[in-house]
Amino acid sequence: MKKLFLILLASLNIVATQAQKPWKKGIIVDEFICDNPPFPESHASTIVETPQGLVAAWFGGTKERNPDVCIWVSQMMNGQWTKPQNVANGIINDTLRYACWNPVLYQVPNGELWLFYKVGPNVAGWKGWMLRSKDNGNTWSSPEALPDSFLGPIKNKPVMIDGKIICPSSTEAGGWRAHFEVIDVNAKTWQMIGPINDGKTLSFIQPSILNYKDGSLQALGRSKDRAIVESWSHDRGKTWSAVTTTEMPNNNSGTDAVTLKDGRQLLVYNHVRPADSLKNGKGARTPLNVAVSKDGKTWYAAAILEDSPISQYSYPSVIQSKDGMVHIVYTWRRKKIKYVKIDPTKLEMKKIIKGEWPAMKGYEAPKAGSEIDSSDK
Repeated sequence: MKKLFLILLASLNIVATQAQKPWKKGIIVDEFICDNPPFPESHASTIVETPQGLVAAWFGGTKERNPDVCIWVSQMMNGQWTKPQNVANGIINDTLRYACWNPVLYQVPNGELWLFYKVGPNVAGWKGWMLRSKDNGNTWSSPEALPDSFLGPIKNKPVMIDGKIICPSSTEAGGWRAHFEVIDVNAKTWQMIGPINDGKTLSFIQPSILNYKDGSLQALGRSKDRAIVESWSHDRGKTWSAVTTTEMPNNNSGTDAVTLKDGRQLLVYNHVRPADSLKNGKGARTPLNVAVSKDGKTWYAAAILEDSPISQYSYPSVIQSKDGMVHIVYTWRRKKIKYVKIDPTKLEMKKIIKGEWPAMKGYEAPKAGSEIDSSDK
């Protein structure tokens, strides 16, 4: 009875919030995966749907880059997230240990659940690893090193195209370059496509891959150029167009996107365009926004997940489940991982013109600070 009352109270609070803030329409659930994590910092979460339900993962420890940072997993069981489970660490040998970074979950259709992650002293020096689960994330295999020069999906989920799994990936040493790693359903054969940019004209890392009904693919991602950048493929991912900027702003922070069942594209990102004067186009990681598009060119404002000027809300991961609901996880002030469930049919759309988030009567987003701690990845 108490649990039912708490659920009802939470639902009433969400309805009240939506009434006060128009950009909250469509949000069904807004909660932390873990209220009191057993570590001071959490970051870079990922989410997936398995036959058993939702699974989320992220890296957590004393601070990003510290050797005690591990990969943690939580499952949605009976409407609640389970206690985080430590599934991977960066122990190399008895005297050497590195940090873990950027987990990415992927459910192979009718197959295993994969967990990709990185281990290393820094981004330039990290190596790709993976775990496999045959029971929807309840138990995991021993770590497997990826083939030399392959990193797996760098932040955002792979997609299956024509029976092959395409992992959106990137490197940062000597310039930010995006590439794609194509693997079979057993992760036995690996093929590299790209890099698709030189890292000098425009920077591009952490891509997401979107599908269109005409067979084309669009990659969207993070840059240092104050805008989300894009590339297109018209041959099912074999080749990609030159990287260009979009009208959508980017604050040099991670984004994610997903193709919805109705053919629309849904993007989660910080709608922040940093000042020209800020180094590497790095701006505040607030607010955190949701936009929707039919063609990947014209975008419509749909929701604001977070808009406090305090701290940061970043590195979203988004999927759509079989029931049509959209699920998003993201970093909340570097302390916790937030989970949001959205009914995409209830979102209220307003066209974004020339990269400007549209005004809505009775609502004004708070002004955020001009920049963030430069140590934040």
